[in-house]
Amino acid sequence: MPLIILPDPLLRKVSEPVERIDDDLKKLAGDMLETMYEAPGIGLAAIQVGVPRRMLVVDVASRDEEEGEEESERKKNPLVVINPTILTSSDERSVYEEGCLSIPEFFAEVERPARVKVRYTDLDGKEQEIDADGLLSTCLQHEIDHLDGALFIDYLSRLKRDRVIKRFTKASRQQKM
Repeated sequence: MPLIILPDPLLRKVSEPVERIDDDLKKLAGDMLETMYEAPGIGLAAIQVGVPRRMLVVDVASRDEEEGEEESERKKNPLVVINPTILTSSDERSVYEEGCLSIPEFFAEVERPARVKVRYTDLDGKEQEIDADGLLSTCLQHEIDHLDGALFIDYLSRLKRDRVIKRFTKASRQQKM
């Protein structure tokens, strides 16, 4: 699926709740996972492929593997998260260098809660809760931010954020010429 890239205003749209889980939604989840793996990434929100619905996919398992392995040889542990809500966040903080498929080739350190508890619905329509820490916690928070129209660059200083937006706006204009 084609990715929505900064400065597309769709990235700032708040996503609508998923009302029902049907074959179309399951196909979307599969397409999103395929897009995420191909990119390659570890998380993708539906809004990033132009669908303003509260769904995201993550898979941090492949990041635990060795760099030299082929993508097809890496372990996969995909998680499809529908209508997520962060129930609790730890006071303890952690810092990860984050990137985003919608802001290609830009990375920055972001501080977030070290652990979160998230309630969500799975593809079978069952309500689930997950206690996440480490990279999974960061990834879930990053993707849930997308559903709320927020980007990881919003955690940077205004100066850094404005520079990134300006760079991507300029690149977007040049591509349209």
